[in-house]
Amino acid sequence: MQNNLSPDFLQNTLVIDAHFDLLMDVQIQRERGRKKVIETDYLPRFVEGGVNIIIASLFVDSGFLPEMGLRKALSQVSALYEEVNESPDTLMICLNGDDMNVAKQTNKIGFLLSIEGAEPIGTDLSLLRVFYELGVRNLGLVWSRRNAVADGSFFYPTKEGKKGGISSFGVKVIEEAERLGITIDVSHLNDEGFWDVIQFASKPVIASHSNARALCSTMRNLTDDQIKAIAATNGCIGVNAASLLVGNDDESSTIEQFINHVDHLVTVAGIEHVGLGLDLCEDFMKYVSLDDLQSMPRKPFDVVSGHQSIPTLVEGLAKRGFSDADLEALLGKNIQRIFMR
Repeated sequence: MQNNLSPDFLQNTLVIDAHFDLLMDVQIQRERGRKKVIETDYLPRFVEGGVNIIIASLFVDSGFLPEMGLRKALSQVSALYEEVNESPDTLMICLNGDDMNVAKQTNKIGFLLSIEGAEPIGTDLSLLRVFYELGVRNLGLVWSRRNAVADGSFFYPTKEGKKGGISSFGVKVIEEAERLGITIDVSHLNDEGFWDVIQFASKPVIASHSNARALCSTMRNLTDDQIKAIAATNGCIGVNAASLLVGNDDESSTIEQFINHVDHLVTVAGIEHVGLGLDLCEDFMKYVSLDDLQSMPRKPFDVVSGHQSIPTLVEGLAKRGFSDADLEALLGKNIQRIFMR
């Protein structure tokens, strides 16, 4: 049965995107002399789409590793703080779920910091405390590459040696992160590392931007058993809008297929364990080298056309029969629950 949304539904609903590589672009633009990058380039889209909270990742391109990992991550943190200082009436830093409510109530866009790939801490566990004090509350252990914590999952079949799970250092990272109050994020982990996290983690686990492998066969997506395991921790999965994770080819990578992933995840995990982790990438393709683009079997694109298109997505979900309460859970409440302290 179709759900008829009220005109002010989004205005009254907390909307969270659990993964956006915003800060890489903001830091580069500021390095080139620009200010108020978020207010100028992104805020209008957030407002049009009804977005309240962005979980903003600290992502370091492989070309800067290992020597520049820490410096690039800290530069991105600094860039966000400078942006908030320049636009205090419209932007704020969030440290927990309560702060997300404050952002909503004061008509500001809230940003909660996340690390995507633990390379910035290298093998120095004490740096986790530094990032926590700077506001990091979510830790993606890996990107799609190996680091001192674990091995990542690749987007395409790739030549590699024997795969590893979570390293002994990685176990210490998980334990220290949970002690500090940083959520463990399993997106980008290989299967071996995923199951190690389920063994070692003692608090809810998030897959901030992953889909169902049953519908799109990339290793970046989750098997049904993995989906159930995340739900069993009282965790949450953010549905990803990147074409490579939505469909097995470009033709099947559509917003309807995205909604099919939502349906599948809800069926397997339960409505309380699914959210949005859109991982919108088109803004950042300008930083991908021509050589890298040419080597990609498929060039990624966003099946949700920017944050401004979230109302269209919500209409599509309503047509599938999701109730207002379901939509409130999917759009924000489930992710917010992970960060309540």
